[in-house]
Amino acid sequence: MTTATTTTATTATTDERTLEELHREHGPALLSFLLGLTYGDRQRAEDLLQETLVRAWQHPEAFEAPYTSMRPWLFTVGRRLAIDARRSRMARPAEIGDGVLSTTPDPADPAESAVAALDVRAAVAGLSEAHRAVLERIYFDGLTVSEAAEELGIPAGTVKSRSYYALRALGRCLPGYSRTRPAGGRGRAARAGRRPG
Repeated sequence: MTTATTTTATTATTDERTLEELHREHGPALLSFLLGLTYGDRQRAEDLLQETLVRAWQHPEAFEAPYTSMRPWLFTVGRRLAIDARRSRMARPAEIGDGVLSTTPDPADPAESAVAALDVRAAVAGLSEAHRAVLERIYFDGLTVSEAAEELGIPAGTVKSRSYYALRALGRCLPGYSRTRPAGGRGRAARAGRRPG
């Protein structure tokens, strides 16, 4: 197969007639190969076929290589594109449907905030006095570990330890509770607007 190239101001590309011949001669076999790599997903296979032909269009030098056929080059490019596409899909988080969003409570809903405040109050009330005191200083008053330790008259390490075990206990009581501390030192209960009593 002979080729001619079209030169633009910046790059050389394969001419349309050569590309059409390439598609006619190798397209069906390449599509069949790509269907195998995409587990029969015709849409994906056709997209990969088009992308492979775009690469052939962008790289006219491939036609000048000492190949008896362009098929091995096309299959190699197609396989690499399929692998890259699969890796890209695997790296993305799974998409969720609208059903999940419809069951997720709206954080701006006052009723949800009131329920959260009641849940947190009940859970914090069930903690020991020592654990409750540490959480109140750190999460409700927004003190640092050092400030809480100074106010309570205990070592900073004890504040950290009590905070850890108190949060674990809360995690068992509160569904969907996260132990990550929000920015600014304010916890879920503080956002709910009430200090437990």
